Amino acid sequence: MSGGVFDADAIDKKIAETEKLTAAPDFWNDAEKAQKVMNDLKLLKGRVEPWRELLQQIDDIKTLYELGAEGDDSVEEEVRTELSDCQKKFEEQSILNLLSGEVDKNGCFLTIHAGAGGTEACDWAYMLSRMYIRWAERHGYKLETVDLQEDEGGIKSTTIQITGDYVYGHLKGEAGVHRLVRISPFDANARRHTSFSSVFIFPILDDTIKVDIRPEDLRVDTYRSGGKGGQHVNKTDSAVRFTHIPTGIVVQCDSERSQIMNRQTCMNLLRAKLYAHYEEERAKETAKFGAEKKDISWGNQIRSYVFQPYTMVKDHRTKFSVGDIQAVMDGDIDQFIDSFLQAQWKGLPVGGDDDDEEL
Repeated sequence: MSGGVFDADAIDKKIAETEKLTAAPDFWNDAEKAQKVMNDLKLLKGRVEPWRELLQQIDDIKTLYELGAEGDDSVEEEVRTELSDCQKKFEEQSILNLLSGEVDKNGCFLTIHAGAGGTEACDWAYMLSRMYIRWAERHGYKLETVDLQEDEGGIKSTTIQITGDYVYGHLKGEAGVHRLVRISPFDANARRHTSFSSVFIFPILDDTIKVDIRPEDLRVDTYRSGGKGGQHVNKTDSAVRFTHIPTGIVVQCDSERSQIMNRQTCMNLLRAKLYAHYEEERAKETAKFGAEKKDISWGNQIRSYVFQPYTMVKDHRTKFSVGDIQAVMDGDIDQFIDSFLQAQWKGLPVGGDDDDEEL
């Protein structure tokens, strides 16, 4: 349990240092800072304590097995149950230990853009947003819609802030083009259509990560956000759009009726996008964020969702697939997330499309 990505001794040392901070008399004077320290402490303990509990459980299973070897057949079923539980915990912790990047423990901004295809594509973008929302709800994460551009039958684009532990680490592999194949409900001739939407994932940054944004590099526009009509119409220019002139990155937020709150969210989103942009430049690894830059079209998809003539969801990078497409659309995507992380850990190729004709 030491060396490599997971170093228990180093984590124990960090836990001791953090606990020393919490014992200071003035620790809670800055409640926001103190809460962050406590959350960091919880995450650190969550890296090592489950492994120690797992080792203890294995020792208990060995004791039970020895009883069975001595002729006590009544423990056989209990041993099987405990082994199955151990295996599940081991897989969960193994996945968690793969999330060791600088921002893997953070929340994220998830942005979805509809590709070409009119109403059908916009409906697909809506279906994807619902899938990720359901996934986040399953895990108890906090959700907030930052920006929403609706269209008849669906959405043109949306940005959702998902807050929780290791959200970015889990979702970073979802960035790319997602393809839908189905008989379109919007086609009077009931023909099969192929639609595309792109997914972008950006980490929510905390104060420990610095992204310099000079005021002179920023153009700020305010405008009146849409409403449902009547008394709900927004009568002030509360929506905000930031344009970072050197990079051309544009972000906007209209989720709040307060311009001040929208500005803060907009700045957080801009910092997240700039962080991804600068990381790509520094690393010179176009494949790392390359999925986000591909055309939203045929041949660039990372995953296909087929509703007709059969049902299947297939990830073209890992070749992992399942037949229960409704469960996937209801947010059951952990198996795809885990298979991608495991493939990266094993050093397997996870880029590109396998161009399956049957899809």
